Formats: sequence, structure tokens, C-alpha cells
Amino acid sequence: MADETSDRTELAGERTDMAEDRTALANERTFAGWARTAMAAIGIGLAFNALFGEMQPTWAAKAIATVFIVLGVFLIAMAERRACAINARLSSHSVKALKTMNVRIVAIGIGVGAIALIAAMWLLI
Repeated sequence: MADETSDRTELAGERTDMAEDRTALANERTFAGWARTAMAAIGIGLAFNALFGEMQPTWAAKAIATVFIVLGVFLIAMAERRACAINARLSSHSVKALKTMNVRIVAIGIGVGAIALIAAMWLLI
């Protein structure tokens, strides 16, 4: 009887570890989904400026495009915050979890690129 209880406890611990690993992987997929959404918003802003940049007044197309690009920056910043917060609470067991620094590097890269697009759109085009 004690042997059976010990086996159950061990199996329950394994299931808990595997569930935490699945949660860590789900967190990575969620971050990737939000990063794709941020990139899509930035792309929509860039495309809007490319398509309607010749309309009068020219600042209107740039302003609308800027709103979409800023939305993309906001989305990636929020995704990074949430992914890092969840990652800090988890400890992976069988899988190698995404490092918080890598999440931050991706988010900073997308954010800096988007801000550079806004600057180029307003100053160069």
C-alpha cells in the first residue's frame, strides 16, 4: 500500500513538471504570436504610407501610418513584459526554456526598427 502511494506521488510530480514545461513552451508561442501581430501592425503602417503617401495633405498619411507603427511598438513592449513575467515564475525541467534576455533582445530590435521607420518616414520621405 505504501509502495502504491509512493508511485502515485512520483507520477504526480512528473505530471506537474511536464505541465510546467508545456506552460513554458506555450509562453514562447504566445510571445511569438504577439511579435507577429506587432510586425503586422508595423507593416500595415508602412504599407499605408507607401500607398497613400501622395495624398494631400501628406502629413495625414504619415500620421495614420505612425499610429499603426506606434501600435506595433506598444504590442511588442507589452508582449515582452508579459513573457518575461511569466518566464520568471516558471522553471523548466525537460525543455530548454527561452531566455528572458533573448525575449528582450527581440522586443528591443523590433521596437528600435519601428522607431527608425517612423523617423525615416517623417524626415526622409
